[in-house]
Amino acid sequence: MDVVRRLGKEGHEALWAGGCVRDQLLGKLPKDYDVASTATPEEVIQIFGRRRTVAVGASFGVVMVLGPDKSAGQIEVATFRSDGEYLDGRRPCSVSFCRPEEDAHRRDFTINGMFFDPLEEKFIDYVGGLDDLAAGIVRAIGDPVARFTEDKLRMLRAVRFTATFGFTLDAATADAVRHLRHQIRQVSEERVTQELKRMLSHSSRELSFRLLHESGLLAEILPESFGTVGGTGEETVVATICQQLNYLESDEFETALMLVLLPLRQTNIGVKSTVAIDAVCRRLKLSNDETECVCWLAESLAILDGIRGRLLHVLKPLLAHRYSERLLQASAAIAAAESRPADDVKFCRDYLSMVNREDMCPAPFVNGQDLMALNVPQGPEFRVLLTTIRNEQLDEILTTRTAALERLRELVNARTVG
Repeated sequence: MDVVRRLGKEGHEALWAGGCVRDQLLGKLPKDYDVASTATPEEVIQIFGRRRTVAVGASFGVVMVLGPDKSAGQIEVATFRSDGEYLDGRRPCSVSFCRPEEDAHRRDFTINGMFFDPLEEKFIDYVGGLDDLAAGIVRAIGDPVARFTEDKLRMLRAVRFTATFGFTLDAATADAVRHLRHQIRQVSEERVTQELKRMLSHSSRELSFRLLHESGLLAEILPESFGTVGGTGEETVVATICQQLNYLESDEFETALMLVLLPLRQTNIGVKSTVAIDAVCRRLKLSNDETECVCWLAESLAILDGIRGRLLHVLKPLLAHRYSERLLQASAAIAAAESRPADDVKFCRDYLSMVNREDMCPAPFVNGQDLMALNVPQGPEFRVLLTTIRNEQLDEILTTRTAALERLRELVNARTVG
């Protein structure tokens, strides 16, 4: 309000623009507010001062106005503009400043192309956004092929908005996505991953995934998993993942992505390998922590399967792990999708209710110093001996350090005799 009022006092037209207007009409609290104005970047900087402005994209008419203190946040102010030709499928090679109506027609979807005058409390709609919002339709502004050709990422945004709001994707817009789907590969992995994260971390993840498949985008952004099998085999895999995502009670992106990539897990001589999953995570430019989480979940599902029959030294580290809750959520979703009781998950939750988490990962009774005191040379045997003692400690066979040291001497002597 302050930004709009200040710009107005200086003789410039200023309106709220884009997603904040849409969210306000939907009764949602906007995550942020964008202002569009007739003021040029230089004029915005002059009005608010250089200490309160950051020219984040002045060549595109965008200046960030900082609040009087950190708690007030920041507002992006963009000059009304029309875009020149898009040569890289992301940004225009030139822009020219214009009136609000022209600015509205260069935006992506009608529901994102509206303005609001907060001083007059008046909505301004040049593109039919109010009608589409009321009807629950995601529709590209003007020619959808032109809009998606300008910025290929808009195809993924069409899917996300449709799923997130529970709307219907306009037929012509959907046809344009299917027609241009191969061009999504021109978009950087980082931008694609950002959209994928938003889809899979939202409660509408199942619908997003289904729409990605129906539009053909899924095979383009995850070619390692989809688009190679085809036919009923792929349809069955997609249907299974949709059910799992529908039952997943988590807003964690990594858990959902693991379910999507789980068919890539290969079995070699009874060992579950996540090499292919790791490779996809690396290609998507996930962080090391995100990649570790996805792969650990995929690996640990096999351990969780039949956990009731496993020893405590297997159970305890699994449940003490920082991602154990996500593992249980994923396993419960898989069980629900298969219409069977999640017995392993129930067993784990019952066990967790009876023990302290600290007791599941106690300090080791022995360490390398103890082995060196027994003249055990450093090498592979170090790990074998320490692992044996640790497992017996977790299995509650050894309950004191004294007992652990006695057992260690016994194992060392047996090795020496052998």
